[in-house]
Amino acid sequence: MRPEEFHQHDLDYSPWSFWTDADQDAQARQLDLQHQFEDADGHQFGAGCFVSGLASVQNEKLQLGDRTYIAAGAYLTGDLQAGADCSINAYTVVRGSVRMGDGVRIGAHTSILGFNHSMADPDLPVFRQPLTAKGITIGSDVWIGSHVVILDGVNVGDHSVLAAGAIVTKDVPSGAVVGGNPARVLRWRVPATASADELSSKLQVFADQARATIPGLLERTWNADRRLFADRPGAAPTVRAQCDAIELADLLLGRAPDQLPAAEQIERLRGWQDPVSGLVAEIGDAGERLPIGEGLSDGEALYHVLSVGYALDLLGSSFAEPIHAVAQTSADDLLLALNELPWGDQAWGGGAWIDAIGTAHLWNGSPPDALLGWMLTHANPETGMWGSRTPQEGLLQVVNGFYRATRGTFAQFGLPVPYPERVIDTVLQHAQDVRHFAPDRYNACNVLDVAHPLWLTRQTGYRAEEVVTLARKLLTGVLKHWIDGSGFAFAAPNAGSRPGQTTPGLQGTEMWLATIWVLADLGGVSGALGYRPRGVHRPEPARLP
Repeated sequence: MRPEEFHQHDLDYSPWSFWTDADQDAQARQLDLQHQFEDADGHQFGAGCFVSGLASVQNEKLQLGDRTYIAAGAYLTGDLQAGADCSINAYTVVRGSVRMGDGVRIGAHTSILGFNHSMADPDLPVFRQPLTAKGITIGSDVWIGSHVVILDGVNVGDHSVLAAGAIVTKDVPSGAVVGGNPARVLRWRVPATASADELSSKLQVFADQARATIPGLLERTWNADRRLFADRPGAAPTVRAQCDAIELADLLLGRAPDQLPAAEQIERLRGWQDPVSGLVAEIGDAGERLPIGEGLSDGEALYHVLSVGYALDLLGSSFAEPIHAVAQTSADDLLLALNELPWGDQAWGGGAWIDAIGTAHLWNGSPPDALLGWMLTHANPETGMWGSRTPQEGLLQVVNGFYRATRGTFAQFGLPVPYPERVIDTVLQHAQDVRHFAPDRYNACNVLDVAHPLWLTRQTGYRAEEVVTLARKLLTGVLKHWIDGSGFAFAAPNAGSRPGQTTPGLQGTEMWLATIWVLADLGGVSGALGYRPRGVHRPEPARLP
């Protein structure tokens, strides 16, 4: 072999100098290769990209920003979206659904795996069991060393460093340097984010307190004679209380509530469904199924599409019947109903209605095409939302309605929202309204409905520092309302407007625990909590049955 033959693949393995060192013929071949990918597979390449002919690129979708390259020996499958100036070096494996910001540099022999095998059935070989996929998100300016493994569901914050050999199983806070197996925070690369260490410690203490509190809260709200949960001691039993109890037990205890076996919970929830409409009305004092009221105008029955459906899902079951009332609604009737919703002054009500309809489509196994079409064509390009500001409440109805509307549609089905940057502008403006966001005026709806839209649009990176600052500020304020041994009330003392809202109970505790996770994740510290919502407030998209 001649000496020059040893160097024939140098630029495949060291592609960062390709566009300065390669001859014109090689550069022309590279551009032709990218054009072939674009024509055959619809892939997208920014200026100055490089893809080695010695890499295995099997992606269903591939989008590379300017000056991003894929070196020899890399193995890529699934859906990869990478920003500018990213490096996928030799023998790196990137599979599944993976999103990267700008300036993500990946060392050789690293594996980023945006899917996983399930193993629920011990009698079935693992390779025959279904795959699960949550996806991996990596922020901007991230250095990933060689031989790192990042597992499905992990979010890696901006400006972080993953030391060589790290096994990353949990979210990485922005600015952190992590290493080890499993990876943990070793120090802080960005001094400004070091305050997250103190917040992480507070969250760890809080999470431990919450886990110790939940068994007692469930016992206090359980009526042994009626074999039903109430939201708080002395209150009447409700359908939602049963579902909140199931969500809390699953979230922090990893099981169904001890007060009633899971099989009985399933039988009871399924038995409350009206077989004609498929909806679930409120129950009587003895737990008997009451008649459905006004069908798709019955607010409680509509919310039970969410709460009962996800409670059954957490228990490994589902509704006995489809949501017939939605399945039987034609596209024309649906569009007429959407136009007649009270968008002028009650946008939250409109959003809540959309939330239930979208979730009914989920349980029915049918994509909500007509619903999504209406939402895309009616979103306000100035706010990114639906509905109008009111003199009495400012943007409250608009923002809260946006959360409900997108939770059951775009978020639940894993779709991008229209006008995401305008959404961020609107939410940040709304969060300055002291009528709703003074610390003594927090309630679970208002804070969650700010946190989730910011989380849903976080991939844009738009006004990111402001978002993180707001998330940490709200998180610090919310934690002060925790009552150890009792839980959370739905509302702070000066924010409750209905009986029981300022008394700790199931609903307040469930909603605030979910809100705290969202805020912590925005602030880059959710890994300290050791839990991740899986029910109504789950961050990942759901899947059609």
